[in-house]
Amino acid sequence: MFAAPNTRARQFAIAALTVALLVATQNSSWAAAPTPLKKGDRVVLLGDSITAAGVRKTGFITMMREVIDKKHADLKVQLIGAGISGHKVPDCQKRLQRDVINKKPTIVFIYIGINDVWHSLSKRGTSKENFEKGLRRMIERINEAGGRVILCTPSVIGEKIGGVNKLDTMLDEYSDISRKVAKDTKSQLLDLRKLFVAHLAKENKEKNKPRGVLTSDGVHLNKHGNRFVAERMLEALGVKIDE
Repeated sequence: MFAAPNTRARQFAIAALTVALLVATQNSSWAAAPTPLKKGDRVVLLGDSITAAGVRKTGFITMMREVIDKKHADLKVQLIGAGISGHKVPDCQKRLQRDVINKKPTIVFIYIGINDVWHSLSKRGTSKENFEKGLRRMIERINEAGGRVILCTPSVIGEKIGGVNKLDTMLDEYSDISRKVAKDTKSQLLDLRKLFVAHLAKENKEKNKPRGVLTSDGVHLNKHGNRFVAERMLEALGVKIDE
């Protein structure tokens, strides 16, 4: 069923505001700037099923590896996927030593939060307090081990625009926590939440589909989503993307 005209107008107005907020966030003075890759960098990508799928043939980690190997073969950069399906912040904390610190990373992407929010529907989510504490403790441990963190906000659970997906409000709240943690810990922020929402506001404006633009099911990345995330993560590493 199509939304009433006034509802549609409200959705588009919210979408336009979101784009404006994205620009403001990207220009914020406290956001850590990308640091160029250096020789021997070991990049670990910590996350859930989205990251786990990133090592597949068409996954975003594989795409990133191909670009880095082409543009910076002399640096011999290693990319290591550390995603496990269903994982939340507390799960990542438990395996941080084994799957991250033991790999001796110089850079760690933490792309987590979807399940912390999504699993709240079955009362198995992560409280805001534990989400924040967990992120802070992981960043602290990674920094102590000599690595720097690029903290990603959780992306989407549903691709409709205008804040009408069931968990949009909660996702925004948890994304705000990630932003605050990045600021407080002076970690580089990759605001995938705002980037996804801004992209969908442009590309999903007419049909307002719940899935199929960047995801296959509203959460997990399709080929366009994998490329989108790969490009954003490469930008966060200071790697230019060929047009």
